[in-house]
Formats: sequence, structure tokens, C-alpha cells
Amino acid sequence: MAGGAAPELYMEAVMLLGGAVVAAPLFKRIGLGTVLGYLAAGLVIGPIGRMITEGEEILHVAELGVVFLLFIIGLELKPARLWSLRRDIFGLGLTQVLLTGVALTALAMAVPSIGIGAAAVIGFGLALSSTAFALQILEERGEINRRHGRKSFGILLFQDLAIVPLLALLPFLAPAAAENGGNNLVDFLVAIIAVAALVFAGRYILNPLFQIIAKSGAREAMIAAALLVVIGSALLMQVAGLSMAMGAFIAGVMLAESTYRHELEADIEPFRGLLLGLFFMAIGMSLDLSVIVENWLTILLAVPVLMVVKAAIIYALCRVFGSDHDVSVRTALTLPQGGEFGFVLFSAAVGMQVLDAATSSQLVSIVTLSMALTPVSVMLGRFLVREDDNEEMDEDFEGAGADVLMVGFSRFGQIASQILLAGGSDVTIIDHSADRVRSAQKFGFRIYFGDGTRKDVLEAAGIKRAKIVAVCTQKKEITDRIVDLVQSEYPDVKLYVRSYDRTHTLELRARGVEYEMRETFKSGLEFGQRTLEALGTTQQLSSEIAEDVEKRDAERLLIQQSQGFYAGRHMIHTRPVTPEPLTKPRRESKVIDATDNERTAVEEENS
Repeated sequence: MAGGAAPELYMEAVMLLGGAVVAAPLFKRIGLGTVLGYLAAGLVIGPIGRMITEGEEILHVAELGVVFLLFIIGLELKPARLWSLRRDIFGLGLTQVLLTGVALTALAMAVPSIGIGAAAVIGFGLALSSTAFALQILEERGEINRRHGRKSFGILLFQDLAIVPLLALLPFLAPAAAENGGNNLVDFLVAIIAVAALVFAGRYILNPLFQIIAKSGAREAMIAAALLVVIGSALLMQVAGLSMAMGAFIAGVMLAESTYRHELEADIEPFRGLLLGLFFMAIGMSLDLSVIVENWLTILLAVPVLMVVKAAIIYALCRVFGSDHDVSVRTALTLPQGGEFGFVLFSAAVGMQVLDAATSSQLVSIVTLSMALTPVSVMLGRFLVREDDNEEMDEDFEGAGADVLMVGFSRFGQIASQILLAGGSDVTIIDHSADRVRSAQKFGFRIYFGDGTRKDVLEAAGIKRAKIVAVCTQKKEITDRIVDLVQSEYPDVKLYVRSYDRTHTLELRARGVEYEMRETFKSGLEFGQRTLEALGTTQQLSSEIAEDVEKRDAERLLIQQSQGFYAGRHMIHTRPVTPEPLTKPRRESKVIDATDNERTAVEEENS
């Protein structure tokens, strides 16, 4: 291989990859998150170790990671999802960004050397919280679907959206824009035409393009097409004077309803993860340690000011939007930090000469420290709220819908669902216990919080798509309400129902359900059979006895359906037993007297 540049390039690539491999898992393990790991790796490779000195050049390439991230965010923004979170996103989220941005801009303007344009970039850049940090903490604590988790998610989603217009406004704040004020109208018209062209292409060209490529069966061509769409739309926006990230975001939104959305996301995700990690490492390599050392006191003072101002504004807004004290406190202390999009905005602002490199280094240090203190602020929230173990969850049915809709996920439903999933069936589960839902979500079940006796909940959970509704609720009256609702509103859906006892079985059969199963019958038969074997009965004989008991029970149920509950007594011991006796089979001359009834056994089990 000719030339010495190539080996040096490979050496730099090895150092960057090695830094990512070591730092990201290490920092995630200790609870600080991968973003800080990448920053630390960049800091060691660049300013501290001087192993790589071209941090700015790497940053230009790594900015593609932000472009890919905005594309994926656009892909996730389906209209139905936005509508369900509209109050938290466009109400609470929008107000938070505006108020926090204005407050922090005013504080930045108090510094004599900072102009209004730079102050606005600082204020609104620091108003954005860390999506990566906050969601990681919420997911680890199992709180993403609790009320404060939903509030936090709504605010973070709007902040992710806000980076698009903030990046788009940077060219108008740049010194070159001020010198060429007469051309602003022309630039604005060019930008509008570019956006319109991109929207048109996304609506009428991209889907047919992906359809043609998909039919060809060339997997690598589909990946190439995905990269072409992202980078091409980004370049179009850059040529028009807007940000590359905005172009990728618009392309993602245009494809959010596409049938190829999931495949595109899978194709882009590896590039996004690698390049975004490289972006954060490049930020670390670009830091000026001398500036940080000279201004360490300012940085240490700015971090608590930032976190207190953001937390106070978020708390106040949550209360204004109707949240109680506990939810407001938890939300505020989850989102007081600066975020990764602040790095994006500050880096772009330096490139357009809105900020100088020294100020950017200070801001990156402030954001980094605030992110590192986020676990501490979340822990502080535990001492400022009342613990509520039975807190309700918001109902969110995104992604719901399957051939089987299971209502109730207690012991019976958990066992039944394992059979269905092992058989390759897709199952959507709803349960009214928030604790049970959170616990099951950690194991990967597609389970949603909701009341199965409500028609709107059943519809949101996808009952119109379901072929079978499996009612596995514990309480007889709840089961009956669900059965009545499904039969009246969705008569074409088959009902498979967990029965409370023998009486309930007869009632369900009278209602015409497709299948019912007494919750303890099979387990009772198995238990009795194993006990007989322990007493010396052969396995073959105990199996025959169990089969005979089950057969006579089924025959008696058929008689009871037509003749009443006490019919069929000739099939058992002469003394009536309520509701269900257990006897040896008819082939034996001796019968076992049964005095306990099944209802009592079930009540004891469920207590």
C-alpha cells in the first residue's frame, strides 16, 4: 500500500473504536450513561493524551450521526402517537422550551461579552435536556409508563423536535447573515422551495422507489437507498442554507407511515449509533482544557444555577398543566440537566461563528457536569415525594394489536401466555395492575395498562383485529362484565374464558362462550394423581383414575346444563356435595367421601 497516510488513518480509527469499546460500557455500568463515556474517551484521546489532534475534522464527519438520529426521530413520529401525547408534547413541552430558553437567555445576556444572538443560542441550547440520560434512568427504574415518566417523555419529544428549528435559525444569527441583510428574503424563499421539494419527494417518489428496490431482493441496495435518502435530503437542506439535520428529519417524517419504516430504521440504526458515538467523542477531543481550567469557578457555579432554574420552571409548568406535587417533582428532577442536542447546537454555532470556541468549551463542560449529576437529582426526588406503591399508569396502547387479546395477567394468564408465545402466536395483554404491568414489561411481554371492562380500552388494545379474546381475570364479576361487553359489541370474536368454579362454568356455557376452563380443575387432577402415586398406586392406574374423573365431570356438566345444577347425582356418591365432589371412578367398588367443595378451595387459593 503506497503512502504513509493510510496506516495513520487506520491507527486513528483503531484508537477511536478502542476508546468507544472501553469507555461506553464502563460508564454505563457505573450509571453515568454512554454519552459521558464517549465524551471522556474523546477527552483522553484528544486534549489529555494528544493521540489525535484533528478533533475538528473528525467532528465534521461525525455530524452525520446527528443527521441519522434526526431521521430516526422523524420515522418514529407517527400522527397517532403525536395525537395521543399532544397535551404533553405541544402544551407542556413547547411552554417548557420557550420559558426555560428565555430565562437562560436573560441570564446569559448578563455577561458583558455575550451578544443577544450568542445568548439566545446558549439559553435555548441549555433549555434542552438529555433524552439519552433521562430515558435510560426511567427505563432502568421501570418508570417510563408512570405518570411522571409520560410527562418527561412528552417534554423530551418536543425538545427533540425543537432542535430542528433551532438549527434552522442559526444561519440567520451568523455574522454573514447580518452583513447580507438584503438577501434574507431570497434565502428564505429558497429554503421554502427546498422544503416543499423534499416534502413532494417524500410523498410521491420515495415509497415507489423503495417498492422497486424491495422487489429486486437486493438487501445491499435497500441499505444504499436508505443512506441515499438520508444524506441526499440533508445535503438539499444545506444547499438551501438550512441545517442538514432538518432535511433528514423531514425525510423521516415523510416516511413515518411507510410500510418500509421498520426496515429503514433497522438499516440506519447501526450507522446512527456508531457515528453518534463518534460525534460525542469528537466533542470531547475539541474541548480546550486551558479554557476550562481558567474558568473552573464559573463552570462550577453555572451547573447548579442551570439545574435549579430548569427544575423550578418544569415543576411550576407541571402544576399549571394539572399534575400533582409528586408527579411534578419527579418530572422536574428527571430533566434538570443539559442535553446532547446542546452539544449539537453549540458545535453548529461555532462553525457559523455565532459562538467562539472558548465559550463552547465552557458550555460543553457545564452540560457534561449537569448530566453527571442527574442520578443524584433523581435520588433527591425520592425524599421530596410520598411513596405510592399503587400509583396508576397512563394508558398507552402504541403497538397493540394481535390475533390474541388477553385480559388479565395474574398466575393463570401468565402460564397460558407462555404456551401461546412458545407456539409462535402474537399476544397483546392488558391488565389493571400498574405494578404487574411494570414487572411484566421488564421480561419483554407486550403488556399494557388498562381496564378490560371499558370498550375504549379494548378497542385501543386492538380487539377489532383479534381472533380470540382470552379473559383471564381473577374475579367472577369482572369476568362476566367483560364477557357481556365483548359478546354485545364484538360478536364475531371468539371468547376463551377462565372460570371461577363449577357454577361459573355453567353460567359461561349458558352465555355461549367458545371455551371455558375452571382455574383449579386441571391442577387439582394432577395433584391428586401424583398423591395417589406417592401412596403406592401405579402410574398407569392413577392416570386411568384421573382420566375417568375428568370424563365423568364433563358428562355431568352436560347434564347440568340441561337439567339444573343438582342433576347427574347418580354419577357420584349418593350424598349431594356442593358444588363438586371428588370420587374414585365407577370401576372401583369403594368410593371416597368428599366433604370439601371446590368453591372453598378456590377462595383459599386466591386469598
